[in-house]
Amino acid sequence: MNYHQLTPDFIADALASVEIYADSGLMALNSYENRVYRFKSEDEGTLVAKFYRPQRWSREQIQEEHDFLTESDAAGVRVATPLRRQGASLFEYHGILFAVWPAVAGRQFEADNLDQLEALGEQLARLHQVGERFVLRHRPLLSTQDYLEQSYQTLKRQATIQPTTSQAFFPLLRQVIDQAVRLYRPKRQLTLHCDCHSSNILWRDGPWLLDFDDCRRGPAVQDLWMMLSGSRQEQLVQLDTLLAGYELVREFDAAELALIEPLRAMRMVHYMAWLAARWSDPAFPANFPWFNTEDYWQQQLKVLAEQQLSLDAPPLSLTSWN
Repeated sequence: MNYHQLTPDFIADALASVEIYADSGLMALNSYENRVYRFKSEDEGTLVAKFYRPQRWSREQIQEEHDFLTESDAAGVRVATPLRRQGASLFEYHGILFAVWPAVAGRQFEADNLDQLEALGEQLARLHQVGERFVLRHRPLLSTQDYLEQSYQTLKRQATIQPTTSQAFFPLLRQVIDQAVRLYRPKRQLTLHCDCHSSNILWRDGPWLLDFDDCRRGPAVQDLWMMLSGSRQEQLVQLDTLLAGYELVREFDAAELALIEPLRAMRMVHYMAWLAARWSDPAFPANFPWFNTEDYWQQQLKVLAEQQLSLDAPPLSLTSWN
């Protein structure tokens, strides 16, 4: 089966193989790495099926994600856990792995709502309490080797950049990578959500954490920094609010604030490389038509230059705020 062309019949047959039957049409959700569909089942209610991209994660790596969700749910963290059939949560149909979740109803998380931000901090601390004891044995760490060095090589091989732009882009990219590698020195690593931003959170009587597809082990601040935006002063207010909730449950090491800018650089470079690596998937040119254009790479030159300045600047400090 061609993963890029999953048909409704294939999806229905895969679900039926584990005795789940779609009573309504499949609605494709906004996911590019995997293929995700929402549907209604007479017996189970509204469900979400995820068909995993082959060769991204192994069976063992996906199962670890499911087990982390199960343990987090048991600890009272607001996460959705996949449905089980005969004790299994991960299924295979014609070589493609898939899983099914109950749909989480709720409204979009409001990152500018300080009450919601504080509640999110508390939930993340509860997640991190589980992450301290739940060790991922098969997934890689959140590392500069993966997010920066391998991404650099991917961009060299697969990005389509005009020669004159390339001559400026790659030396600057190399400088940003070297700075981030020098600054990224996490002392303590635990199992994280690792992709915690507003699109992966819903609000229903509190924040619900969704889409753990990227979960890895890394520093706690990785699950916090993406909620910070705006001016430095605005970010300090947001950070203080997040930590007010977080530290009700778990102590936060303020030294990790120095990791925010290298983590931002890691995400930035990894995202560019992800688009380049997936460009042969028809969904990517259709949904990211601006990528691989001259305007895009010129913009990335500016973004990298700004990030270089941010890496050189003093990190956020709770001491100066308080």
